Amino acid sequence: MRRFTALLLAALMLLSLAACGQGASTGGSAQNAAGDPSAEAPEEETPEVPEPEPYEISDPTVMPEDGVRDGVTYAAYDGIVEHLFFHPVVAYPELAFDGDAQANGIDDYMVTVDEYNKILQSVYDKGYVLVDIGDVWSETTGEDGAPKMVRNTLYLPEGKKPLILSFDDTNYYEYMLTNGFTYKLVIGEDGKIASWGKDPQGNEVTSRDLDAIPILDKFVEEHPDFSPFGAKGCLSLTGYEGILGYRTQTDTKSWTAAQEANRQKEIEAVKPIIAELKRTGWTFGSHTWGHIRLGSKSLETIQEDTQRWLDEVGSLVGPTTILFYPHGERPDGNDWQNTGPVFRYLQSQGFRVFCSVGIESFSYIKKDICAVICDRLHPDGTTLRHSRDRYLQFYDAKDIMDVAVRPQREIDWA
Repeated sequence: MRRFTALLLAALMLLSLAACGQGASTGGSAQNAAGDPSAEAPEEETPEVPEPEPYEISDPTVMPEDGVRDGVTYAAYDGIVEHLFFHPVVAYPELAFDGDAQANGIDDYMVTVDEYNKILQSVYDKGYVLVDIGDVWSETTGEDGAPKMVRNTLYLPEGKKPLILSFDDTNYYEYMLTNGFTYKLVIGEDGKIASWGKDPQGNEVTSRDLDAIPILDKFVEEHPDFSPFGAKGCLSLTGYEGILGYRTQTDTKSWTAAQEANRQKEIEAVKPIIAELKRTGWTFGSHTWGHIRLGSKSLETIQEDTQRWLDEVGSLVGPTTILFYPHGERPDGNDWQNTGPVFRYLQSQGFRVFCSVGIESFSYIKKDICAVICDRLHPDGTTLRHSRDRYLQFYDAKDIMDVAVRPQREIDWA
């Protein structure tokens, strides 16, 4: 009954929370951008970068010998694996919350850099450690010979709790470029992932302090015990405006040789970014190519979109078993009770872990098909304003929310 009630509340919430994917919802329809939105960025020379240090990764599903590693005692953990997800973080609140048509949507679905930093510090202080979503469940063969998913036992530092982080719409959509976000990921002069963009005065800025991804990298460097297995987060990618700030998409309606040449240039530019993200513990998942609603689109449309994601995004980031539902909308209406034709098709394309949005970090291993469905919680303006109690296990919204820089809208706990 508790599960049914929670899912009912989540479904009702999602009717009003068409959140996951500001690129499609606040930047216009999910169409391909024509031309090169990043053309105004100057030609950049490839910097001389130092040789990267080896990145050690251990396996959270294997108990250390004698239960001790590096002087830390490990113990089996079979409880809830919490899962938080973020949209891109606001680097410049004065541009994001300037009263234009985008301001309230950004206020609803994003956090600022300062809020994000405080959330990371809070979950660290509360004893959470990062785990890779790909380590939580595994595909195996059942007694009947059919493939199935199983929940792995995690062996964590004693007293710690596991936390998955995922980041939706890590694409740097065009609407973001004038609304207080960074423009793309780059490799900085120190050889580490950074962001590139322009500040409110139009100055070019390369930084590790203005974007969720390098901020987390830095936090783990300063607190290595926050990521005992080398995990960072899973980047949830669409494809209709490229990936990671690089315009790698096509436009099937109209496409010139010049556009294709620029696309190939962008593809080559993003490859070292992808490689460095993978090397340092980041993984990738699909958010569909066009940020489409999986509960209402036809099977034919979903098949075309999925193939396009595989061709334009999967070909760059590699295979993934993770699918993040746009808008949190479940295929076939109710994916945990029903296994309809859309779900079966998506599973046939290699997806095994299907992530929605909810009011708790819920997961369910399906019995009739090799798949797991799970819900994630969403730190953002909506929950900071209206769901303080539900997030107290992670942070207190009163300590996190930067009320002074956000639009003056209702706050339940104020």
